[in-house]
Amino acid sequence: MIPPDVRAEIRRLFFAEHFRVNAIAEHLRVHRDTVLRAIEVERMLASPAIRKSRLDRYLSFVEDSVRDYPKIRSTRLFLMLKDRGYDGGVAQLRRLVARLRPAKTRAFLSLTHLPGEHGQVDWGSFGRLTIGRATRPLSVFLMTLPYSRRMYGRFTLDQQRATFQANHVRAFHDFKGVPRVLFYDNLKSAVLERIGNAIRFNPDLLELAGHCHFRPEPCNVASGWEKGNVEAGVRYLRSSFAEARHYRDLDDANAQLRRWLDEVANVRPWPGDRTRRVDEVFAEEQPRLLPLPAHDPPVAEVLARHSGKQPYLRFDLNDYSIPHRLVGRALTLVCDEITVRVLDGDRVVATHLRSWDRCRKIEDPAHFEGLLERKPKARANHGQGRLRNVVPRIDEVFHILALRGENMGATVARLLVLLDQYGPDELRAAVDEALVRETPRASSIATVLERRRRARGAPAPLSITLPDDPRIRNLRIVSHNPATYDSLLTHEDPDDDDSTD
Repeated sequence: MIPPDVRAEIRRLFFAEHFRVNAIAEHLRVHRDTVLRAIEVERMLASPAIRKSRLDRYLSFVEDSVRDYPKIRSTRLFLMLKDRGYDGGVAQLRRLVARLRPAKTRAFLSLTHLPGEHGQVDWGSFGRLTIGRATRPLSVFLMTLPYSRRMYGRFTLDQQRATFQANHVRAFHDFKGVPRVLFYDNLKSAVLERIGNAIRFNPDLLELAGHCHFRPEPCNVASGWEKGNVEAGVRYLRSSFAEARHYRDLDDANAQLRRWLDEVANVRPWPGDRTRRVDEVFAEEQPRLLPLPAHDPPVAEVLARHSGKQPYLRFDLNDYSIPHRLVGRALTLVCDEITVRVLDGDRVVATHLRSWDRCRKIEDPAHFEGLLERKPKARANHGQGRLRNVVPRIDEVFHILALRGENMGATVARLLVLLDQYGPDELRAAVDEALVRETPRASSIATVLERRRRARGAPAPLSITLPDDPRIRNLRIVSHNPATYDSLLTHEDPDDDDSTD
């Protein structure tokens, strides 16, 4: 290999001073071939071999087609050439089209953002998340402030209108203020219809904007660069956060995302001045934001539902119980990411935690009071339903025991007792272990539960013998947190005054 300084000196003597090759070799004490390689005589003298191609006879046709139809695809040209007798491959046609149609580079102006003036909103898709028997799409709602680059993000399991608006409110609380203008893609949650510059906004978004005093601004069609900061934020989230991460559930995903935002994204160097951090610039921008409204806007999803013959309402792949006396009535569902409420008129008649599983029955035992007494034959099916809700594999146990001719009623009754004594988590684990051991009888499940209890050092469950009165035996008591009673002991009378005059 020729050292760079020697090569430079050889080329200077040959091209600038016009020394002969032998004179340069003698002067620099190098071999003649070294001089020839440095001045690249062979490359200048050799003419490249021209290979014939099957496309040669079609060259003028391809040139004319690319000139007349700049966006024509190589695959379309390939079919057109085959009709004209071309028997070559599509790969060399692609290379030819790439030479004839060089990529165009568009010029962009740098956008200037004032503090607190603009925000940008977008969704990002991050695969799927399995919850029980359901597999749901995992999305990220992202809002950024282009001036300070402050980011707010939250994982969701849908991109519905209620989720979209609820995360606006969460982002405003995280920023402790509202940007004056928010930029969006032309997604249906923001823009229902658009013809040129004539835009019909989603009325729900306009209601939210009127409550929080910001102006929604959609980007032009196919112009994602107009909200390039949030687009870059989604890419940054994929590369810096999402790679090689696993989540137990939605809460775990959001907890990890919150830590990353606080510890990485929102303390990174500010692009406008690398000596400053995003959180420092945001501290200057935050007073420029609009103040939060006096109260949060309503963002829950409201749906009209008509109950059937059973005391349940279907919502998002699951059934939620209602008081049995309301069967056949027109009711209203009010749903958000956490709770599902049922209203009869303006009165709340049921409140449940929302389930993101599927084919679940979410029940309140109080809704069935009095129903089982009037329909005793339904008691067994109701007990099986309770077990199915908390033990996904309980049907495998029922199937095996049915093939063995076991008494299903006694099995269900025993498993319900074990459920009340040990809780759903322990019963699920015991059923899984019993199925692995191929001993899915109630007695075997009870043995597993007792062994696990002793390993934890937990106290033995107390069995309570109830009288035969069905009004007492079938009564379901909803347990409460005992800590609520502690407040009665620690309550201080505001009139008490221990100070002395």
